[in-house]
Amino acid sequence: MKSIPVRQIAPEKTLQSSAGRFSVRDLQQVLNGKDLVHDLHRHDFYFVLAVQQGSGMHEIDFVPYPVSDHAVFILRPGQVHKLELTADTTGFLLEFDLSFYQPQHSIAEHRWKKAASKNYCAVEAARFQKLHAYLANIFQEYSLKQEGYFEAIKANLDLFFLEYIRQSKNPDSIAKSESGYIQERFEELIRLLETNIVSKKNVADYADLLSLSPYQLNSIVKTSVGKTVSDLINEQIILEAKRHLIATPAQVKEIADLLGYEDPSYFIRFFKKHTGQSPDSFRKNFK
Repeated sequence: MKSIPVRQIAPEKTLQSSAGRFSVRDLQQVLNGKDLVHDLHRHDFYFVLAVQQGSGMHEIDFVPYPVSDHAVFILRPGQVHKLELTADTTGFLLEFDLSFYQPQHSIAEHRWKKAASKNYCAVEAARFQKLHAYLANIFQEYSLKQEGYFEAIKANLDLFFLEYIRQSKNPDSIAKSESGYIQERFEELIRLLETNIVSKKNVADYADLLSLSPYQLNSIVKTSVGKTVSDLINEQIILEAKRHLIATPAQVKEIADLLGYEDPSYFIRFFKKHTGQSPDSFRKNFK
């Protein structure tokens, strides 16, 4: 069975060491005067695209976003995306894994996790210049490789993600400790769903992983997004199914097995209940 293509950071463009993998590229060098078209695929690393000027389309987990001036995109490992950029697009492209960048200080870590959960942001021109300046510093440090450049890159990443979070509509909405705790627990749940959905599909499984009771976890999710944990579990299953239906030629029964369903007919009924169409119909209509 053919799986969704998983791309890795190109070795020749990457800092690879015990400190992890990292790459930053100028988009004009990437494009080299040509339009860019990347079909559906996923990464095993974090992907940051900051467009200073340009146009195109960026589809992330089947949600289309316009590529326009001052747009910033952040993808987490495992997300499926399709990208089109016109040849005149300018900006920067960053790729890195958690071994290279994962803030350990609680406040910085919280900001980073919040930033990584936000796939797209259209930034005001004046504020984009600050983001662009941090990326330009990173690009320079990466190019010159002077003493302490790893630390300089990470320091600029801290500032970049801090400024990115400030673009949210309610940057102070989680200032209170209780709200901060709820937000942190919710974001942990989302990450656990992304990595464990094949083997764990019960609310109790995720409550155990988070050392919470099912009641506590449902209360957190209800407060955060007005849904139940079961709703999020079902949404993640459907998202994974859609990824495989669109990005691979695998048969429905193969996808059912890949997602942990021994009975393909049950999987088909589940998919139809939550989408209004069968897996085959979804695949045909999407194309």
